[in-house]
Amino acid sequence: MRKVLIPLLFVLTLLTRPGQAQEILADVQITAENVNIADRQLVQQMKNDMQAFLNTRAFTNQTYRPEERIRCRIFVGITNVPQTGTYEATARIVSTRPVYGTSYETNLLSFADKRWVFNYSPQNPIDYSENTFVSNLSSLLSFYAYIIIGMDQDSFSRLGGSPYYDRARNILNNAANQTVTNEADPAWQDAESRNRYWLLNNLQDPQLEAFRTGIYAYYRQGLDIFIQKPEEARTSLFTALQGVQQAAIRRPGTLLARAFFDTKSDEISNIFRTAQDQQQKQQVVNMLTEVDPTNSARYQTILRQP
Repeated sequence: MRKVLIPLLFVLTLLTRPGQAQEILADVQITAENVNIADRQLVQQMKNDMQAFLNTRAFTNQTYRPEERIRCRIFVGITNVPQTGTYEATARIVSTRPVYGTSYETNLLSFADKRWVFNYSPQNPIDYSENTFVSNLSSLLSFYAYIIIGMDQDSFSRLGGSPYYDRARNILNNAANQTVTNEADPAWQDAESRNRYWLLNNLQDPQLEAFRTGIYAYYRQGLDIFIQKPEEARTSLFTALQGVQQAAIRRPGTLLARAFFDTKSDEISNIFRTAQDQQQKQQVVNMLTEVDPTNSARYQTILRQP
């Protein structure tokens, strides 16, 4: 069971309530301004069906209470309708995680998928089978559901997301081997760089395990104790960043490191800017400037006096 960090009295209040199997609480947004879709209600129905697929399905055997469900947003931009019922789109998948003792929710995953190809008809339900390919749409939604759950579990327990990445791998393999030509999607394979294939490949790469253990240190041992023990939290966060650095050194240009810093550069800068240990601040800036030069100007603000 995912351990949500809420006050004990609230937990006791909830003990008499039935558990919820659904793990995901998704908000799907679809835009289609630049394509010709005669029935604009179809876009709304598409959004509702995608959202229902994610929010009413149990993806694991875990029991999630309502307050434990993982919040995520999926932004789908339809770019082309090559034929009736077939859509090409881009998507951004964002999931968040609560920080203990605060009302703050921090982004855990923010990933741009530049190639979504899928069939959709409002008359047909979005069906799914974990062991066989049914449709590209159900494969896409299920794949990202397991990535979201896996990364969430990694943030609460060391390498806790492994079984969910295995299930995402099964979906990827089935989708990559499917033969429905009008849903052929090369992003399930290694032919393209920085696609969903490489996202999962990075998460399962033993050479990049330091990134995943760093995720646990960053969230569970860092952000979650920041209010009570800010200096101890910063030490854990520094350790986490060293793990990300190790992964980036072992796999230069790795997608995971790039996605991490694109999501976290502002948050990291704000956390260390208020530190009192000037030596630690300089070490952080030196490390981040080396591993993430794109955001070096932002990291320099850490050295300002709080």
